[in-house]
Amino acid sequence: MSLLKIVAILSLAGLIPGMSLAGQSMPERQVLMSRPVTLQSNRVMTKVIRVEFPKGFRTPEHIHKGPGPRYVLQGRIRIIDQTGTRVYGPGEVFWETGDPMVAENVAEGTTILLIFEMAPHKTPERSRGKIVIRPR
Repeated sequence: MSLLKIVAILSLAGLIPGMSLAGQSMPERQVLMSRPVTLQSNRVMTKVIRVEFPKGFRTPEHIHKGPGPRYVLQGRIRIIDQTGTRVYGPGEVFWETGDPMVAENVAEGTTILLIFEMAPHKTPERSRGKIVIRPR
């Protein structure tokens, strides 16, 4: 196969930066977080969950069933976990390990997060509880 044909195929597939199917420039991409993940199983239930924290809301200490990145759409969230305490604002991403943690809205209004969760796959009847609350 000639080099010209290879370039044409790659550009049609959108695999050459700056080119797309319609010959227009592709949108700019920015990697916000990259992390290798070792999962306990090859069957994983992935979820994208939108959460709105009202002003002043603080979760009890809890554990999510799966790790994953969390993206702050709006507001400011304080995360307290075994690594310490950190506040994240709009456009920031943090990694939740699945270890015990607390989340607190420290914004003047609503804080909105996108949670990308990777948890062990279970039947729908067994996966209803999204958060496991640990007694104090």
